[in-house]
Amino acid sequence: MKVHHIGYLVKEIQKSIPAFEALGYQVDDRFPVDFWDASRMAHFAFLRCGGYCIELIAPAKESPLYALYRQYKCAPYHMCYLCEGLEETIERLKEKGFMLFLAPAPAPAIGETANVAFLISARAGMVELLEEKK
Repeated sequence: MKVHHIGYLVKEIQKSIPAFEALGYQVDDRFPVDFWDASRMAHFAFLRCGGYCIELIAPAKESPLYALYRQYKCAPYHMCYLCEGLEETIERLKEKGFMLFLAPAPAPAIGETANVAFLISARAGMVELLEEKK
């Protein structure tokens, strides 16, 4: 699988972007900036630096992700991998000891045809699987 992005928890998208720009990142205009995902109750933005992409996630206090933000503050918390065959990839990783954390669901911040699932491993931490239907 190919790495798509690193998910980074932040308090506020608009206040965090300048700090990442100072590190050489630029807002990725292929994605909406400060996108509100009502199902996840969080704001999202994607930035790029060279071949690297980060996803800034600013969860609302009502979001299940807010507990992670409170624990880690501003920090990376997941790696996202592009895959083909989301369900099959989930099953393969479960056989390797990963546990499904969040079932497959649409990812509107990434695109209209994007679906993601989150898995967790005691040895690899949190991973996101991304499948984009063509």
